[in-house]
Amino acid sequence: MRKANFLFLLLLLGAAVQPAWGQAGLEVLNVTTAPDGAQTYSVTLQILLLMTLLSLLPAALIMMTAFTRIIIVLALLRQGLGTTQTPSNQILIGLALFLTLFVMTPVFDRIHVQAVQPYMAEDLSAEQAVIEASGPLREFMMAQTREPDLAMFARISGRDGFESPDDVPFTLLIASFLTSELKTAFQIGFLILIPFLIIDLVVASVLMSMGMVMLSPLIISMPFKVMLFVLVDGWALIMGTLASSFFT
Repeated sequence: MRKANFLFLLLLLGAAVQPAWGQAGLEVLNVTTAPDGAQTYSVTLQILLLMTLLSLLPAALIMMTAFTRIIIVLALLRQGLGTTQTPSNQILIGLALFLTLFVMTPVFDRIHVQAVQPYMAEDLSAEQAVIEASGPLREFMMAQTREPDLAMFARISGRDGFESPDDVPFTLLIASFLTSELKTAFQIGFLILIPFLIIDLVVASVLMSMGMVMLSPLIISMPFKVMLFVLVDGWALIMGTLASSFFT
């Protein structure tokens, strides 16, 4: 009986609130067209669009920032050291995130000044704020993109003859930026792996000459690689190289 009474009260409450809810929904979810043709979205609709865009934040972090280059280099470094799960994936992702934040701080500061603050002060509409925010991010991506990669995707899409970097479509720029970042990351990783490869070759040759063919060279070479990496202050070199590669 208590459950039945409780459900009955919920139904009465829902019936009482339903007309008011429907009326409020009509008021807050609307689009207003100004005399000059510009459209202004209600606050509730803007919040809905913002929450939808937040779901794309991880993809934007990977595709449009320094994260891709950093995480690939750190993964290749771990592979070269021969420590399969040390540092762990969580530590590598944490290092990549904070180093990405360090590299992207000037870009984020410009976005905050040019887009976020005017939008919060209601000096810019949502569309204008997005356009202003894309400017600093476009400049960062264009500075890290190789011209052959940009020309290749422009040729594929049939959009040759851009007069200025601002004329490059954002989708084309993202594809070119990702291709350039992958190339740069593997170039840096190749240079990092060379000393470790030499140690592996020396250890394997010594073991073969001693007839110890049943002993894995990785077991012997890993301590020497770790010792070399520590002696040359490898973490400072890697972090400094990755950070400075975006400011040259």
